[in-house]
Amino acid sequence: MLTTGNQLKAARALIGMEQQDAASSAGVHVNTIRSMEAAGPSPITGRAQNVQAVQRALEAAGIEFLNHGSPGVRLKAKL
Repeated sequence: MLTTGNQLKAARALIGMEQQDAASSAGVHVNTIRSMEAAGPSPITGRAQNVQAVQRALEAAGIEFLNHGSPGVRLKAKL
């Protein structure tokens, strides 16, 4: 589950996705991505539907969100 701004930033970095591309894929404004990432290590605040849309878009691009004690990300295993 996508929970922190740093987790979002790390997910984008893993797949080389710019903020604008993430926003377009999720159907949100680029300022939404910027605001989410500005949370840094804190939980993302804002509309849950936007957070879910961003999470789905990044998962579709190959990201897996981890929350085993602390938020993390990794690339999905290729089959």
